[in-house]
Amino acid sequence: MTYSLLGRCARTGQFGAVVTTSAIGVGSRCPFAQAGIGAALTQHRTDPRLGPLAVSLLASGFSAQEALDGVVAATPHRHWRQLAVIDRQGRTASFTGRNVRAPRGEAHGRDCVAIGNILRNDAVPAAMAAAFEADPAAPLASRLVAAILAGEAAGGEAAAVVSAALLVVHRESFPYVDLRVDRHAAPLEELAALWASYAPEADAYVTRAIDPEAAPAYVAPPARQ
Repeated sequence: MTYSLLGRCARTGQFGAVVTTSAIGVGSRCPFAQAGIGAALTQHRTDPRLGPLAVSLLASGFSAQEALDGVVAATPHRHWRQLAVIDRQGRTASFTGRNVRAPRGEAHGRDCVAIGNILRNDAVPAAMAAAFEADPAAPLASRLVAAILAGEAAGGEAAAVVSAALLVVHRESFPYVDLRVDRHAAPLEELAALWASYAPEADAYVTRAIDPEAAPAYVAPPARQ
């Protein structure tokens, strides 16, 4: 009931994740990332403890595959989990337990990995990876949004999705982007609209945190029609 993608921008060093599902609040449970280290996804009978564990293993110097192997070995309920990891070199790893409901799939691309379960078809992850790879010069968040929309266009989830999340980390300890839609009739379109509104302000929010004297004054965006 979830499909998602992890990605890395080789140009900026950013890491990010995008995810959607038919349950509420997916952004609080599934995507995890640390600047300069990597990112992880945990889904299907989701255990939110596994994402931070994977990121901590990456921070200790493990590769994506080594971190994933460690997480899988550490959880007694591994057969219910679907996981993905990306490391600072852009290497990826994924795991789908035997109890994860089909249609399900995994797809690895350049600096990205997509996973999904209870999909309309098993081609959804590959469509997401291809969309992410299509424009490497675009901002990472835009590539992630393009990927999740491509997953929807390829068939998406068997049930109607209601929540979605976009997470990007860059240089700071706090996220560069952390946008969530927690209950909406069209969460992916809403997430894309949120990113379009947030994108012009993203760098300014970082400046306000690290150098408030140099920060531009906040200008409220026009109300959405």
